[in-house]
Amino acid sequence: MSLCGALSGMYNLARKLKCPGLLLVVLLIVVGCSSSSGGNSTANQNAASQAAQSQIVKGGFATNGNVKAMVVKDDVLYIGGNFTVVGPYTGAGVILNATTAETSVTVQAKIHGSVHAVTPDGNGGFYVGGQFTTVGSSSRTNLARLNSNGGLESWDPGANGIVRCFEISGNKLYVGGEFTTIAGQARNRIAAFDISTGDLTAWNPGSNGPIEKIIASGSLIYVGGNFNSIGGQTRTRIASLDAVTGNATAWNPNPNSLLDDFVISGTTVYVCGNFTNVGGQARNRIAAIDATSGSATGWNPNAGGRVYTIEVSGATVYAGGAFTSIGGQTRNRIAALETSTGNATAWNPDSDGSIFGLAVSGTTLYAFGGFTTIGGQSRSRIVALDVSTGTATAWNPHTLGDAVNAISISGSSVFVGGNFSTFGGYIRNRLAAINLTSGTVTTWNPDADQAVHSLAASANSIFAAGIFTQMGGQTRNRIAEIGLNGSVTSWNPDANNTVETLVIDSGNLYAGGLFTAIGGQTRNRIAAIDLSSGLANSWDPNASSVVYALQFAGGLVYVGGDFTTIGGQARNRLAIIDASTGLATSWNPDANLTVYALHKVSDTVYAGGSFTTIGGQPRNRIAAIDSGTGIASAWNPNASSVINSITGRGNNIYVGGQFTTVGGQTRNRIAEIDLISGLATSWNPNSGGAVEKIIALENAILACGSFQSIGGLYLRGVGVLNSSTGAANE
Repeated sequence: MSLCGALSGMYNLARKLKCPGLLLVVLLIVVGCSSSSGGNSTANQNAASQAAQSQIVKGGFATNGNVKAMVVKDDVLYIGGNFTVVGPYTGAGVILNATTAETSVTVQAKIHGSVHAVTPDGNGGFYVGGQFTTVGSSSRTNLARLNSNGGLESWDPGANGIVRCFEISGNKLYVGGEFTTIAGQARNRIAAFDISTGDLTAWNPGSNGPIEKIIASGSLIYVGGNFNSIGGQTRTRIASLDAVTGNATAWNPNPNSLLDDFVISGTTVYVCGNFTNVGGQARNRIAAIDATSGSATGWNPNAGGRVYTIEVSGATVYAGGAFTSIGGQTRNRIAALETSTGNATAWNPDSDGSIFGLAVSGTTLYAFGGFTTIGGQSRSRIVALDVSTGTATAWNPHTLGDAVNAISISGSSVFVGGNFSTFGGYIRNRLAAINLTSGTVTTWNPDADQAVHSLAASANSIFAAGIFTQMGGQTRNRIAEIGLNGSVTSWNPDANNTVETLVIDSGNLYAGGLFTAIGGQTRNRIAAIDLSSGLANSWDPNASSVVYALQFAGGLVYVGGDFTTIGGQARNRLAIIDASTGLATSWNPDANLTVYALHKVSDTVYAGGSFTTIGGQPRNRIAAIDSGTGIASAWNPNASSVINSITGRGNNIYVGGQFTTVGGQTRNRIAEIDLISGLATSWNPNSGGAVEKIIALENAILACGSFQSIGGLYLRGVGVLNSSTGAANE
């Protein structure tokens, strides 16, 4: 008997005798032995090689959709899923070049949260407000100042609620939002700072509702929001305040419903929102108010829907919102109006989604909102429009579909803030590769037309499986081979239905899924495909339903899924198949519901899924099963919901899924479980959505899924986690 075999026997004896001390000692030796013996599956060998790579692992990237599959090869992370953009983690604010849309200055102090307001500080930097508690590695609560290099300034007043707007006038910075204290003093939703000292001034109008917009004009400060009392007077949604005393003036347009935005041009205040009466006149959602009297002028574009945003440039008023008619013309959500007549000009970008913000700079109008097509081009969330033609310019930073809330232009720089975690990414349709040493997206770009569910790596190729039918411009039904240069090879097994899982061993690619034909043969849901020809070999276990998980070890194929017969035997959702004959062994843990994940360590098979009984025992969604007897051990982490992924390293098992408790602790969708006790360790990345797959490297844990936050950062789709703390790498 080999040393590993003898030690494995001692391990089983220790477990049966319930001797934890002996169990731990033997287990440590067994795990070390099994990881170096060469007797494990290719999957385990791949995991070991992955762990041995990547001494430096950079994080800080995200996608605009679900990531379901990962594999690491030569310090490159290959990902597959249902995304179309991959980009660097930027935090909630980016500084872009106004011409190229590339990052002009990297924001070194990343904003971990959301940005709702930004304005230039006059020295090349920006004041930033929103809802956040950390900027870079420093504490900042909803308010911060960045220098011209994107670094964090020492100014740290802090606000106890969301900051939504700024205005600079002279030596004063005006701040509005939802706070009730700022810089340690009581200020109800509006305040002013001395820019030279950074100190809060005594100016204190006090609003009883949120402030959304502030504009300084001469000796007056105009404010808009959702209040009905400000500056010591009853004022509904808009008011003018004395810049010295903070008292409200007599000016009182009194809109009868929500006011979303306003802008001042000369002696006129242009306002927009959802009102139907303002300044004493019937005005549908947009109006011009005399800056002295507060009365509505004769200007009346009469919008057919809500107007969210307004800008003035020369003799033109630009309006954006949810309307489809304005200024006497059909205009979908964006329009240019004459300041003299209120009529819509011929300018017509025609947006397919609402416009929430506008900013003019020279011959360019920047717009952000919920659109995907505008100005005759495909543009998501943000666009630069030519003010003469209304067409979208080439400026296109590729957002990930998350909201843009604020934009500010300073010279050749455009600061964009929002709810996003990455901005200015790369178009990558459902497959991408990221260099883990540099943290950069590579040029590898196979371009799948539909979702990828599984990946596997060979010496010179990446194999992809899923529901796609096109890959790299070629017909590839649900399974394909891609070279490390991104080109699709001629290998073409042509599956007739979804392929869910892949594993490589002994010159074959084992595939599982929903298919009934693959590699030129009838094969029900499981097959072995020749790596050279793409043809199915004679191996044919013939599963009765979906196969979700495969692992190869010692001439055996471990299979999990939703089947009830496989390899010629009744086997409920979990089985061992002989790699030569395709027949099921006598091993029969008999799971009562689906098995989605498998991981074998020595003589134990760890299974995860939706089951509640397995191996003859009640086990909620995760269990350790003896690979000889098929009986579940006493190890019982008891997950509250589905387990999608299991992998191991050292003395621990890493699990991902949809659970919120596991191993006796609250753990949201990802956890580290002690291999002996079944208890969750203190490692707690706290994923904001389902985790589909986990890879354990030597000094980092990789996780992917449908989450939009993990490890304390607003990362979407994929995260690199510190193996000690669980914190996500930026």
